[in-house]
Amino acid sequence: MSELISLIDKLNIHHSLSLEEYERLIAGRNDEAAAYARTLADRARREFYGNSVFVRGLIEIGNVCRNDCLYCGIRRSNHRAQRYRLSQADILACAQKGYALGFRTVVLQGGEDPHFTDARLCAIVRDIRALLPDVAITLSVGERPEESYRALFAAGANRYLLRHETANAAHYAQLHPAELSLEHRMGCLKALKAIGFQTGCGFMVGSPGQTVETLLDDLAF
Repeated sequence: MSELISLIDKLNIHHSLSLEEYERLIAGRNDEAAAYARTLADRARREFYGNSVFVRGLIEIGNVCRNDCLYCGIRRSNHRAQRYRLSQADILACAQKGYALGFRTVVLQGGEDPHFTDARLCAIVRDIRALLPDVAITLSVGERPEESYRALFAAGANRYLLRHETANAAHYAQLHPAELSLEHRMGCLKALKAIGFQTGCGFMVGSPGQTVETLLDDLAF
């Protein structure tokens, strides 16, 4: 137990461990060590954010998706999903309603839907920016070409959320259809950062096929 506490202390100070240390921490995890880690995490949270609550206005612009990712409820092979797309007018109305309620971050999230072309998305982003100039506009609409990301940034989007889900290529292949690859996903993240987006990634815990080894890759990334 003392070794786990020492590893947690080291992680708290240096914000990183070696792969071998991460493995010992994961494999040896117990309730006492988890409680100690939560205490340090809460202390860090209070230091940086206090007790503030940051609320974002999430607008699900549609649930149509061309992909067939194993874990996802809107995957294309889920024929029981009731599909929809919001119109531009509906999206703008939602953003304005959220602003009136106090939201200052608008998140547009949806599947990888060819209906939402660059022209359509850029028009929506421009209209939100014109109507609500002081909001942060976050997009979560999946993998797109670099020129698409550049156009959306120029239209006024500030942030982009693109979960990588797992940093292990073999595990990624288990979770996604053959036409998707971890290499391309990581390339999209690098492009977003280079363009200037505040870029969010992130991995899942408890996904099918996840192992200690895949978690080590996630933590290292």
